Amino acid sequence: MTEQRHGVYVISDDPALLDLEVIYRYLSEESYWAAGRTRQTVEESVAASLNFGAYTSDGTMVGAARIVGDGSTFAWLCDVFVVDAHRGQGLGETLVETAITHPSVADVKRVILATGDAHKLYARYGFESMAPEADKWMIRMGTTA
Repeated sequence: MTEQRHGVYVISDDPALLDLEVIYRYLSEESYWAAGRTRQTVEESVAASLNFGAYTSDGTMVGAARIVGDGSTFAWLCDVFVVDAHRGQGLGETLVETAITHPSVADVKRVILATGDAHKLYARYGFESMAPEADKWMIRMGTTA
């Protein structure tokens, strides 16, 4: 287990600390990218991922991020969020940094993500547009959230 402090907050990869209700509620009701995602889908996706939670000093979960990947050639950083009441304090940046520097991710050849509004945030951590490589990537869209 790893922990990273950010002021009064703690970022941890301890799965026992995750609050699935907070994750589910944020993703399905507040996010633009996962609106309507089912509780079952959230539970299954969390179970199959390396997860990071952001917690207040009393253990309340106020943010999360997850990594999906194989640990050596590919990783996808996704479902990064901080609840409204705790935004503006750099917590999202610490979540991203903690996730991409985690020992299971730091040496992965390709880390990708998708964002509709946080390009500048992710650029600070070396992410860039896939435009030069875009013609190599393809996507198959499923029917569920």
